[in-house]
Amino acid sequence: MKDIMGMMGKIKDMQAKMESMQEEIATMECEGVSGGGMVTVKLSGKGQMLGLKIDPSMFKEDDVEILEDLIIAAHNDAKVKAETMMAERTKELTAGLPIPPGMKLPF
Repeated sequence: MKDIMGMMGKIKDMQAKMESMQEEIATMECEGVSGGGMVTVKLSGKGQMLGLKIDPSMFKEDDVEILEDLIIAAHNDAKVKAETMMAERTKELTAGLPIPPGMKLPF
């Protein structure tokens, strides 16, 4: 029973740290780039697009489809970076807790 109480205490501490981490992640920004820097997308840690930069040379009538593909690629690049940062922070917070693989946390 003592082990369960100790684990519950650790989970409560981790929950507080997770809330703090979520606030921190919300303020983070990630940039995704495609086309060798022709398109740059900036996302918040929550995945909201904060900015989009397009090289002026891309504004040609013939390049519309290419530009659309580059915007999608840059967005996806930024999203992967944001998810990676979140996974790394979560791993840091749960280090040392006896959480079985695949177990979902209640928060």
